Amino acid sequence: MPILNWLGRDEALKTAAKTPYKLLEEVPELGYGDKNTDNMIIQGDNLEALKALLPFYAGQVKCIYIDPPYNTGSAFEHYDDNLEHSQWLSLMAPRLELLKEFLSEDGSIFISIDDNEKDYLKVIMDEIFGRNNFITTITVITDARTRNYAAISPTHEYVLAYRKSQLVKLYPSVNHNKKFQYMDSNGGFDLYELRNRNASFNSENRPNLFYPFYLNPKEQDENGLYKVSLTEKDGWIRVLPQKSGDIQTVWRQSKETVLPKLNKIIFGKKSKNGYQIVKKYREIESPFSTVWTENEVLSDRGTLELKAIFGKKVFDFPKPEELISKVLALSTKEEDLVLDSFLGSGTTAAVAHKMGRRYIGIEMGEHAKTHCVPRLKAVIDGEQGGISKSVNWNGGGGFRFYKLGSEIFDADGFINGNISFENLSAHIWFTETKIPFNKPKQKSTYLGTHEDTAYALLYNGILKDKRVDGGNVLTNKTLTVILNDMDNKPYEKLVIYGESSRISANRLKELHIEFKQTPYDIKAR
Repeated sequence: MPILNWLGRDEALKTAAKTPYKLLEEVPELGYGDKNTDNMIIQGDNLEALKALLPFYAGQVKCIYIDPPYNTGSAFEHYDDNLEHSQWLSLMAPRLELLKEFLSEDGSIFISIDDNEKDYLKVIMDEIFGRNNFITTITVITDARTRNYAAISPTHEYVLAYRKSQLVKLYPSVNHNKKFQYMDSNGGFDLYELRNRNASFNSENRPNLFYPFYLNPKEQDENGLYKVSLTEKDGWIRVLPQKSGDIQTVWRQSKETVLPKLNKIIFGKKSKNGYQIVKKYREIESPFSTVWTENEVLSDRGTLELKAIFGKKVFDFPKPEELISKVLALSTKEEDLVLDSFLGSGTTAAVAHKMGRRYIGIEMGEHAKTHCVPRLKAVIDGEQGGISKSVNWNGGGGFRFYKLGSEIFDADGFINGNISFENLSAHIWFTETKIPFNKPKQKSTYLGTHEDTAYALLYNGILKDKRVDGGNVLTNKTLTVILNDMDNKPYEKLVIYGESSRISANRLKELHIEFKQTPYDIKAR
């Protein structure tokens, strides 16, 4: 498979691995609403934030949507959107590598881009995600009036879609298209278009198809439609098939065929030639088109949504909520986890919140506080912009706000003294198993078992005692605590991290225990 080469490629592909693990520090006063929520807004460099999140969320995200800088030279206030081409590729490649690790096996990623870097991005995505995992390129029609070009005005952008694996199931659109239903589940006629469009059929050669219906003009439903009868009744109107010139046409079905399903037939309002037959449709699932029109996702709407919240224009081209909602409807269900590491004005988080998805949003700079936080507060308070009415949004929920803290390891490789037991547990678990750490309900030396190997950690705070007999050192006493925390479950191998071990190597071998010393045996990744 062809690969893309650029100045600085080799170093760029090492960037993710070299990025240090940092602590995430909650800023409670910037959170809002339900503080028990899983929804997160993180302020900081997205590469460092992704690395910090990896031990907790690797393999758990159902949909990633990002709107990275397009490298167009049309820089706006909050991003450097005028990067040299090689720099842009070096910025994107390590982030895409990390983002792939967050996706669940049935997860997918959608990236907004324009012509400047779309083709290069496609080659990088083929390399990182695999060419066979390319789903499609969606063309998004934008408003030409928002661009100012001398001769040719671009009226479209793109969304590149990739999947993590062949397990991905995308959800077709409902209410997007409708089709006529002629048969019910039992094979009988259910809903009719009763006119017969075969001109050769008439009342003379098909008398069995020529008969009247009767309707009560005084009984209409809320849509102005009439149920019908085959029996004449006082005050009811007689309805025959329409004429075609001098020819009396006939119905498409005989009276005998119609009779069992008579209650399914509805007549509409009267036309010049008689009462209209109302076609009955059913909603069906149908594929999304690869062209999303401006009526569906008009780019100006994003600007209007932000103006309504902030009272002024705060981004030149914010993505409209309708665009993100189509992406999430296509790729997720309620309670699925959505990630946006270029959160911008907060659109992805706002839409995910209204659609009942969990979300993580990462944004650098002060506008994580000045733009994303106020926007999500407005969402929680029930603002009615964007998709609110279409999804019956009335407010509720909450989010928590985090910033990046210090590194887990210092320059000499020692563990940061401020790291919590939970954070160190998550880091050790992830580096050993490559799967995210599920925080236990109660603190325990036992971290869990993966593929018949159990893991435990002795670290400051877990036993509330730093003495040899009861703290971070593996002794017979602390081993008993660990085995009790494990409920004495059988294991093939037990890996214990601690400051040192006072149990002999032969004894550890007999017990199938591998001791690893902190910090020296803790891998940065």
